[in-house]
Amino acid sequence: MSNNRINHQPAFLLTSKPWSESSLQIEIFSRDYGKVVMLARSARRRQSELRGILVPFIPLSLSWYGANELKTLHRAEWIGGWRQPQNQTLFSALYVNELVQKLTAREDKMPEVYEALFSVHKSLAEGVGLAVLRYFEWKLLRILGVAPDISQDDFGRKIIAQQRYWLGPEQAPILLSECQQNISQSGIIVHGYTLMALNTQTLAQTPQWHTEAIRLTRMLLDYRLPDGIASRRVLKQIQQYSV
Repeated sequence: MSNNRINHQPAFLLTSKPWSESSLQIEIFSRDYGKVVMLARSARRRQSELRGILVPFIPLSLSWYGANELKTLHRAEWIGGWRQPQNQTLFSALYVNELVQKLTAREDKMPEVYEALFSVHKSLAEGVGLAVLRYFEWKLLRILGVAPDISQDDFGRKIIAQQRYWLGPEQAPILLSECQQNISQSGIIVHGYTLMALNTQTLAQTPQWHTEAIRLTRMLLDYRLPDGIASRRVLKQIQQYSV
């Protein structure tokens, strides 16, 4: 960062962990400065005003200073706008934060990611359908430059809704009838409708298309995160325990 002091920067809290008996080390994603790590002094003290402000999933206004990688939080304000998510939606919000925390580099300015974070957290808090998670995943992958172009196949032809396509982690869609790949191991098969709906954010709320979209984004994310996604594992364990 060029300036040692940043004031009133819109941001979301991604993670926090104890730094000492009284302080926290937090990782935030800001609109204009990307992911930043900073020390929140005395934030763990009972009388600290930061205890009720430094909460995830809700837009914050943060001010900090410092020339080193570890900044120091100077001021925090709660912008608000919606309630924190509850129940299973909470795991969706945790999942969103984990993706941003693991896939973005520190202090890499990406305002589009902040806008996507703002939109998905707002939608989750309002109880919008889980298709917003697919849109967020896809937008994040596109911003990072690792999503294939699903508006056309590998020959540059427009996607046909009724056709089926094969996709690998780093491969444009290939018409299944023309595919020479090992489709059983190295990729997935999806309908053209799924590609079109995901690309235009018009996923129909039908199990077939949503399930295919999940498989597609999961394949791409797992390829980039081979160590796995903790929030996804925790939710799966809870669901298995609840059965």
